[in-house]
Amino acid sequence: MNIYKIADLTVALQANGETLQKQTLAYLSDPTRPVDISITLTEDFLLQKQGENPHLSPNECEYIWTGAEFYHRLLDFDGFVLHSSAVAYGGQAYLFSAPCGTGKSTHASQWQAYFGEDKAVIINDDKPAIRLIDQHFYVYGTPWSGKSPHNTNIKVPLQAICFLEQSANNWLAKIAAKDALRLILNQTLRPHNIQHMDKLLYLLDRLLRQIPIYKMGCNISEQAVIMAYQAMSAKRKGEKN
Repeated sequence: MNIYKIADLTVALQANGETLQKQTLAYLSDPTRPVDISITLTEDFLLQKQGENPHLSPNECEYIWTGAEFYHRLLDFDGFVLHSSAVAYGGQAYLFSAPCGTGKSTHASQWQAYFGEDKAVIINDDKPAIRLIDQHFYVYGTPWSGKSPHNTNIKVPLQAICFLEQSANNWLAKIAAKDALRLILNQTLRPHNIQHMDKLLYLLDRLLRQIPIYKMGCNISEQAVIMAYQAMSAKRKGEKN
């Protein structure tokens, strides 16, 4: 097994398939580090998953279910995953979440087009990891970024989360915690284990108290980027200079 540093955790993982091998290269770490998470999927398990999902190759099954195992184990370390495209700009992370096909990746790419790819970095284009560390939330890239190869092995403070919907006109509004909770739960992995579910709800309670959540209707334009950035980059109440 190889040793990786993913979301500031030491992960032991055997990458056999081409996709997982390629995606994990940037996360290789010191093999002598104590292991936080060990992921081992047996051949029988992967064959079972492929049998249940005949449209997937063994390579794809390994990629998907190693990611699922990591994200479930992440809860043991005050972390969870949000189905979203995460962009780092100006030292802050902005997450854009929506059901598949709504355009979250398109909007994230518009940030790169407007601000420049050297300044606006895609942290993860599908399932970034979010961890609560020392009372603050941080966003991490992971090797598991869905069908997109876009992920970066970095850690960035979380500034805001925005739920997208398609619209001919651009608009943005901050939403209440109770409405945000429903949207987040629809876009994260909900554990079957009751202890893990309690941990997830605890983390989301902390998140909703600290991080502003928005809903935005947008079209494919730089005006949508400008509007989103100006609103979400505003200093939060209680923040110091």
